[in-house]
Amino acid sequence: MKRVKVNFTVNGEKVSVEVKQYETLLETLRERLCLTGVKESCSIGSCGACTVILDGIPVRSCLVLSPEVEGKSITTVEGLEKNGILHPLQQAFMEKGAVQCGFCTSGMILTAKSLLDRQSKPSKDQIIRTISSNICRCTGYKKIIEAVMSAAEKMVAT
Repeated sequence: MKRVKVNFTVNGEKVSVEVKQYETLLETLRERLCLTGVKESCSIGSCGACTVILDGIPVRSCLVLSPEVEGKSITTVEGLEKNGILHPLQQAFMEKGAVQCGFCTSGMILTAKSLLDRQSKPSKDQIIRTISSNICRCTGYKKIIEAVMSAAEKMVAT
């Protein structure tokens, strides 16, 4: 199978990776770059477990072919922590008990981060609409919503 070289930035670091022509970004991130916070679940873009931020927009990495990210910037959940300090969303998810099995957590956090990057004080309804595209089988979303609201409050205060 034909391979192509792809250059992009992931979590602030420039990378150059040789990938299969039809390799998904999910495969590249997990298997070649060992960024296992990106989870594979449905492989059809409906669950949100594989969500990453691509040039500021949350996308399902199982639906993006790696050659399509040439020259682009990607953030995974691993890229949110800085110098050993968790992002306020990561911290709030832990504090509010929004992490159950953990499978949806990284996608949920990145989807919420994208919202908070656009809207510093989202309403509860905006949070619900935004995260409704991510499936969680454990929490019933209540604790996740509380975590996003808590993180938004802390981020505005700093």
